[in-house]
Amino acid sequence: MKRKILIVDDEPNIVMTLEYTFKKQDFEVYIARNGSEALHILESKVPDVVLLDIMMPDVDGYQTLKYIKNQESLKHTKVVFLTAKNKASDIEKGLKLGADKYLTKPFSVKKIVSEILELLN
Repeated sequence: MKRKILIVDDEPNIVMTLEYTFKKQDFEVYIARNGSEALHILESKVPDVVLLDIMMPDVDGYQTLKYIKNQESLKHTKVVFLTAKNKASDIEKGLKLGADKYLTKPFSVKKIVSEILELLN
């Protein structure tokens, strides 16, 4: 069975790059351009991992993470923040809220892939 990833980011170039990369890694890829779209997708899909930006219009990454953590159907879904918020206090907050990993932008695609593969094994 294919592993599933939901990429949530409002930056089109980042979404395109990550979508292409994870499809090459044989993932089934879902895309959300903001938190509201992510919540809508999560009502019917159960990804293995959510790659989640924090700073987005409408529903931010923190709110999206809280939603995921409160859904019984998503209890095995891993959440990885991928964000420009790189202060120690931001990282601490993200991990305290339940993110499995916290990666910062700018990023290396190779590093993101290896971090996610490691998380899923």
